[in-house]
Amino acid sequence: MKAYRCRVCDNTLYFENSVCVSCGTALGFSRSERAIVPVDPQGRYVDASGLVWWICRNLNLSGCTWLATVTGGQCAACDLTRTRPADGDVEGLEQFRLAEQAKRHLVAELDTLGFRVVDKVADPENGLAFDLLSTSDQSGEDNVVIGHADGVITIDLAESDDAYREKVRARLAEPYRTMLGHFRHEVGHYIEWQLVRDGETQARCRELFGDESTDYQAEIDRHYAEGPPAGWESEYISTYATMHPFEDFAETWAHYLHICDTIETASEYGLTAVAPVTSFASFADVVRGVWIPLAVALNMVNRSMGKDDLYPFVIPPPVLDKLEFVASLRESGTSGRQSGT
Repeated sequence: MKAYRCRVCDNTLYFENSVCVSCGTALGFSRSERAIVPVDPQGRYVDASGLVWWICRNLNLSGCTWLATVTGGQCAACDLTRTRPADGDVEGLEQFRLAEQAKRHLVAELDTLGFRVVDKVADPENGLAFDLLSTSDQSGEDNVVIGHADGVITIDLAESDDAYREKVRARLAEPYRTMLGHFRHEVGHYIEWQLVRDGETQARCRELFGDESTDYQAEIDRHYAEGPPAGWESEYISTYATMHPFEDFAETWAHYLHICDTIETASEYGLTAVAPVTSFASFADVVRGVWIPLAVALNMVNRSMGKDDLYPFVIPPPVLDKLEFVASLRESGTSGRQSGT
């Protein structure tokens, strides 16, 4: 994330700030400027071109500080959410706030990298939508299944609870599990669905990740019955990536976002001096020259605090090739099917 500062008093701000704790100025996030800006007592902001923006109507519901185009309206990030917990679902609504926070983080990063998305109202066929579902609001049905289908990403809001998520992580023997990680992984399925459809791009994707037409359910059954294949560490970023080519792509995509966002944050806060990752000719150079040394240092910092490694993964050469491929999709993401405001 960027290092934000208050335009009124120059105090340090954080991405979710709705008020400057130093001078009391009300704040909003301008997606077009990628900046936190001051708003007047009515929640209004006028940009340099004279356009008038308004604080999203969901500020009190989900903590959204993003700016909308009309007074009383909701922002483009909130437009992506198709389903949320019912007003009477107190627990679900609290979890919803945390999920929306992760979703806004995701959207801001996609904007930075050039992968702009459009909601399903604007584009019913290719648009993106999120169903953020609360298990307690499902009328006694089984737990919500996290997944993607035809541009609709379903998230189980129970994953926002640290204790629940850690229990699942331990049961599945995963080294990493976060709400933001879920959003990044699932949007990877969406990106592949949109940008890897035919031609040379699909051929290269199959060469790296395998044939995506392989029976998905059969591969799931195999994975949970037999576990990952021996020696998986030499070709995959995680055991989950070994399940099916779709999951290998989504896991690799999630790590692409992990790496880009962490490098940007480290650079913004003076921990490393590096140009934006989008300025590098090769993402492999980013990984080798910037990410691996930074990740080692951050892991050692965590160990100094008695914590687990920040990035508990190893990137073998085949995964480096996969990361290079998903990074190359940025060109089609900026000029192809995807668009948005």
